[in-house]
Amino acid sequence: MPYPDLKPDPNFDRLKTVFARKQPDRVPFIELFLDDEIMVSLREAPFSADPARRWQEIADLYFRLGYDYVPASAGFGFPYHTVAAEDTAPLSRGQRSWVQESDGAVQTWEDFERYPWPLPKDEHYLPIEYAAAARLDGMGLIPIGPGGVLENVMWLMGYGPMSYAMADQPDLLQAVFDRVGETLVEAFGRMAEHQAVGAVFLGDDMGFKTQTMISPEAMRKYVFPWQRRVVKAVHAHGKPLLLHACGNLEAVMDDLIDYVGIDAKHSFEDIITPVTEAKKKWGGRIAILGGLDLDFLVRSTPEQVRSRTREVLEVCMPGGGYALGSGNSIANYIPVANYLAMLEEGWRLGRYT
Repeated sequence: MPYPDLKPDPNFDRLKTVFARKQPDRVPFIELFLDDEIMVSLREAPFSADPARRWQEIADLYFRLGYDYVPASAGFGFPYHTVAAEDTAPLSRGQRSWVQESDGAVQTWEDFERYPWPLPKDEHYLPIEYAAAARLDGMGLIPIGPGGVLENVMWLMGYGPMSYAMADQPDLLQAVFDRVGETLVEAFGRMAEHQAVGAVFLGDDMGFKTQTMISPEAMRKYVFPWQRRVVKAVHAHGKPLLLHACGNLEAVMDDLIDYVGIDAKHSFEDIITPVTEAKKKWGGRIAILGGLDLDFLVRSTPEQVRSRTREVLEVCMPGGGYALGSGNSIANYIPVANYLAMLEEGWRLGRYT
């Protein structure tokens, strides 16, 4: 599979300009992540088993695709219960797993006491170190945190048990939110203090097609105060906080912008809020990232992807504050040709000068 037809010129200042809601020389690219299967298909070779070498290969891939940064993960997270099934994607990984919604690891005070809570001060953040060392000239680093505030509580307790706990065990629920929140504040601060880091992604899926996962009032009680502290921990090092959050968040966007203090929003679906509408609604207050609907990228032809990319750029480019990418991530069920069509069209038409 060939790389897109472009001449890379990485410059992380381009993304910094977007995060500041200003206009760079061209629209940069951004993704939460690319699935390994997509990257291996593009490379036409597996990654090295050596971690340092693997991150060098990832950095080279992102460079050749036209990105101005290298992604990285924190390297640790909260253990939780998962289930798995066959992965039927064309670039299958064998099995795909997801969180067990009905049975979490922390449902009682006894569970809370014996759970192996991660300690950010004891973690080595090795993926960030490897990715920082692997960067090519001009490229920055954007790490992704170990999940978000609501995500981790839902994963730890199970969405069903967490919902019951709001009525039956509010003290336990608050304790789990507090323990998760404290851990994330410290972890995000440690990631943001790294010299190579230019911004940090907070992934916190908080909604579904029609509304938030819990009521806006519950979000304001349990979630937003800790997200606000995460944002402050990142801002203390002069770095922007990029929120990746799936679902319908229309009812709480003002909270996220004005109270939590996010600098940018990522993850958009056409069936909820198309990215073109998001740019009109919130583009004067935060940066808007990505937005080519994932379902569209899966089901369309490369020419249809090129056409939709042109439509998105026409609406989202004016005034700056926009980076091009998918509405979520480049999953292994997206045709690689469609992904490359989006990048090529963005590179061809995304210039301001």
